[in-house]
Amino acid sequence: MDINLLFKIAGIGILVAVIVQLLRQNGREELATVAAIAGLVLATMLVLSMIASLLETVQRTFSLY
Repeated sequence: MDINLLFKIAGIGILVAVIVQLLRQNGREELATVAAIAGLVLATMLVLSMIASLLETVQRTFSLY
């Protein structure tokens, strides 16, 4: 497991939290929701790439097709 990936996900989370709070304070609830969803999608894409790598490793280890 790469520690840099965890730092990237944490950085995305912090950045999205700040953006959402700023947008909500300015009365932009819809944009705050869109920003939160975009952050969630971005973090999910990072995690999915990590899961794909795990599955490839399992496939190679057990010689599965």
